[in-house]
Amino acid sequence: MRRRFSAETIFLIISATFSFCFTLMAFISAIYRVETVGLNPLQLILLGTALEITTFIFEIPTGIVADLVSRRLSVIIGYTLIGAGFILEASVPIFLPVLLAQVVWGFGYTFISGALDAWLADERGVDGLTAVYLRTSQFGRMGALFAIGAAVLLARGGLHLPILIGGIGIVGLALFLTLFMPESGFKPVPSSERTTWGKMTATFRDGVGVVRGNALLVVVVGITLFFGFASEGRDRLWEAQMLENITFPTFGATDTVFWFAVIAVAGLLAGLVATEFIRRRINAESQTAAIRVQFVLNTLVIGAIVLFGMAQNFVVAATLIMLNGVFRGANQTIFGAWINKELTTQARATVLSMLGQIDAIGQIVGGILIGIFANMLGLRFAMIGVGLLLLPTLLLYRRAYRMTVRRDEVSAESDPVTLTTKR
Repeated sequence: MRRRFSAETIFLIISATFSFCFTLMAFISAIYRVETVGLNPLQLILLGTALEITTFIFEIPTGIVADLVSRRLSVIIGYTLIGAGFILEASVPIFLPVLLAQVVWGFGYTFISGALDAWLADERGVDGLTAVYLRTSQFGRMGALFAIGAAVLLARGGLHLPILIGGIGIVGLALFLTLFMPESGFKPVPSSERTTWGKMTATFRDGVGVVRGNALLVVVVGITLFFGFASEGRDRLWEAQMLENITFPTFGATDTVFWFAVIAVAGLLAGLVATEFIRRRINAESQTAAIRVQFVLNTLVIGAIVLFGMAQNFVVAATLIMLNGVFRGANQTIFGAWINKELTTQARATVLSMLGQIDAIGQIVGGILIGIFANMLGLRFAMIGVGLLLLPTLLLYRRAYRMTVRRDEVSAESDPVTLTTKR
């Protein structure tokens, strides 16, 4: 007789297992693609472009499975395809199969996107979901930490092994879900509530309408676009820059994989410290304070990535790329909170969806441009170029700050209580 697991338990198992298996792949993939497959910078960027385009195109069609047939089936299909993509990449170290692997696992991701969260809400109900997500996040982080250590050990047998084992593990997760994942609360989504290409286009159009009527949101769109321009080049090429232009220390049996693990763990711990520091110091209720902190963080992000491109020493380069990730992660957290407070309840989902589409377009366009630039002039100049792409965000943040201060002054002047206090 098959043992029944609760939806919450299944969700925790999924989080820990997928985080472990995905980190096995993600941690080692850039090193594998450079050292084993021999990809050049443009080819590395094209892998990310293929992934972005695949998820963008198939997000809507694959949603039909989750909306009309079964959330559970959609999740199982998704994990099967993601695992198959990883296995393909590890098995055939040639550019075109590796490129196809991104399409396969990106296609799989679209089956899970939205479906897993909807399944949990259907099966468990929405009460207390925040606590479940927080606990799940902890399980995911633990899985990622264990995966970094496992990847270092597995890579000694070949750089393809962590990716292969990660893929097999995810296919195994899909098999486990086929046997034990419950589904009793699913009801097909009414046609009026389904997401379609028409609705996505209408959402973008409605988002443009909201933004057009709000000068501050126009600035936010600009910031989002430049974030997208810069992020793909940084994410896809920093490991290649380290491998090509930095000499790694050689202590005993240590290798490049070990040092990348040191950078990853140090960055994770530093990020936790930085987030706590900012949480304690920043006035969460002040939008002007949020903008000032973002201006400072983006200045540090730009400085770190530009200096990283120029660095010659391993310790200096590793410290700079780690700090870049810490500053960038902290900025993204504050950016999200800042934007949400600027949006009305009615417009929030529409504008956030539109910003997500703008970010994806920015990543596709900016990534290709940086990849071409890197092939022509080298990875050092590409990293410097990534930093320079973010310079306009500083001007936009200054403009946002002035607009917010002016708005607050007008609001204060029109507030009778404030006026009385001033007298």
